[in-house]
Amino acid sequence: MHLTPRETPSKTAFSEGERPVSTVCRFIHAEKANYPVTLLCKAMKTARSTYYAWVARAEAREARGRADEAPAHEITVIHVASRRNYGVPRVTAELRRRDRVVNRKRVERVMREHGIAGNSRRTGRRSLTKADTTAAPSPDLIGRDFTATRPGTRTVGDITYIPTAEGWLYLASWLDLATREVIGYSMADHHRAELVVDALDMAAALGRLEPRCVIHSDRGSEYTSDQLRSRIRELGHRQSMGRTGSCFDNAAAESFWAVLKEEIGTRFWPDRATARADIFDFVETFYNRRRLRKHIHWRYLTPHETRLRYQQDQALAA
Repeated sequence: MHLTPRETPSKTAFSEGERPVSTVCRFIHAEKANYPVTLLCKAMKTARSTYYAWVARAEAREARGRADEAPAHEITVIHVASRRNYGVPRVTAELRRRDRVVNRKRVERVMREHGIAGNSRRTGRRSLTKADTTAAPSPDLIGRDFTATRPGTRTVGDITYIPTAEGWLYLASWLDLATREVIGYSMADHHRAELVVDALDMAAALGRLEPRCVIHSDRGSEYTSDQLRSRIRELGHRQSMGRTGSCFDNAAAESFWAVLKEEIGTRFWPDRATARADIFDFVETFYNRRRLRKHIHWRYLTPHETRLRYQQDQALAA
């Protein structure tokens, strides 16, 4: 077969230095039904081995894409169920909990190729801590050691604010350091002492506190109040406080606020009632019971599962 200059495949679109291999090979692949591959490669100044290697890679990519369809669907379902918050580690953990044999690097590649990404934490928040300079602080019984050997022995608390069109909604919570479970919380349009007392009463009513549990917080006036101090004594627990102006002394509680504000999915609510309902749903149905967290011994578990695991171990030890 002889090609006249008019019939020869045009090279004007691919001047020297501006011909990516993939572009040239795609052109050859598209034209091979009309011209021999040898002639096309010669016209495009490309080695036949380069073209055939590209074809082999393309076929491998297509096969990999077909093999990735099912995992990609399952990863998408997990990501959506996590309120679009899970990144590669927790998506991988959730797949393994479903008895899927997966490689973390493959999960990372599939998520990247399908534009699936977890939320990153926002930093910075306005502090609500207003120390009562006249109140004597309690000793720090935590010392930045945010661990516990069993549930109900050490808990940390803090207050944050939620923006709504009606004004701030204040949220107080108590977090168990053994399980990272929210064991008590309360919401109101103020952040007086009764807000944190109500949250503590919830934890006590649910049976989540053992005798002489350490109740740790910052030195805000709500926590140094006589009302909270008296309630802690009545319940038979011990109060603990970090230093003034040091967020690191209550880092576990601060970390929970970062999780809530990033993963709840809303930045501003139309009213306090809607915000209350969303927070309740986040804490009770997602954070405590569905959100995976890596445990130092048991790998990925939800806070609720972590508490049950501790209880099972205690029962076996007895």
